[in-house]
Amino acid sequence: MKAGRVTGIDPTGPLADNAERIVRLRLEELHGFVPAVLDPAEVEALHDMRIAAKRLRYVLEVTAEPCFGPYAAKAAKRAKDLQDLIGEIHDCDVALPRVRAEAQAAREAGAVALLARAGDAADVDPGLAAELPRADEHRGLATLETYLTARRRLLFERFLELWRALEREGFRARLEYALAERPTDGAITRLSPDDNVAPSG
Repeated sequence: MKAGRVTGIDPTGPLADNAERIVRLRLEELHGFVPAVLDPAEVEALHDMRIAAKRLRYVLEVTAEPCFGPYAAKAAKRAKDLQDLIGEIHDCDVALPRVRAEAQAAREAGAVALLARAGDAADVDPGLAAELPRADEHRGLATLETYLTARRRLLFERFLELWRALEREGFRARLEYALAERPTDGAITRLSPDDNVAPSG
């Protein structure tokens, strides 16, 4: 997912004002994947949302405390929670196709071996299938696929719960409000002689 270009950045302006522009765009990008990501089949959209959460998290981790109101730091942690959970789902989404491909290859190899055992017989004796080579591998791959499928479903339910919790918490509105706030100690409002933001003290 390509990050949107932030416009209106003023290199001579206060850090908080420029950071606010960046965070607002990253927040908009994060929410742009809803409602698509609420469908468990939308694997790519969910993966892109993880990237958007990561970008939002990183910019907030750097700018929240010196630039914005108190909720911004909490929002950075929420973005990390979202990123981490979607990352776990993504691991399943990456592993499942590989496991299924290996299982398919094992089935094909088993079918070839079974035909070879049948020889010139008019039909394939089912008993021949009981002693196929790589039988343990067949079972192992089937078990792993079942495990990953179940884990993915469980994690996706947790994702839905987390997203609903963020909505109930007012994550977006509270962060937008925090972006308009500035720390009360005035650390980022006083300008240095070269018009860059100077630290307090």
